[in-house]
Amino acid sequence: MKFFTLFFATGFGLGYIPIAPGTWGSLLGVALVYLLMPLSTPLYILTILAFTAFSIWISTLAEKILRQKDPSKIVIDEISGILFSFLFVPLSWQTAILGFLIFRVFDIFKPYPIRKVELKFRRGMGVVLDDVLAGIYTCLVMHLLIAGHFV
Repeated sequence: MKFFTLFFATGFGLGYIPIAPGTWGSLLGVALVYLLMPLSTPLYILTILAFTAFSIWISTLAEKILRQKDPSKIVIDEISGILFSFLFVPLSWQTAILGFLIFRVFDIFKPYPIRKVELKFRRGMGVVLDDVLAGIYTCLVMHLLIAGHFV
């Protein structure tokens, strides 16, 4: 159980990369977006909600195993968050790169209330929900950019 928990929590081991593990997890998330895009919108939404619930559960277990609060090795939260970034966004290589970059900015700098969410919730809920909020912020920015014909 420990192996599988850490395998999924670390994004198939990407979380063990010593430099920018969250970035690697986010890239895996973009790849997953490409795999999920053929799904109908309701099924995509259901899938990302189920994945988020799984991410919260697995992050809680991983924190206990690693005996750390929100260790950088856990990257399933970035994967979950970036899935929200592309909700209703037409996917192209331009939007994929832009969405990835915007998400990383929100994830790293945590504008209000992202940091508050991270601190308010405990265990896996706090680990994952701040990234989900960063993904929602990214999604909103992406839609504004698309509406303004900047993308």
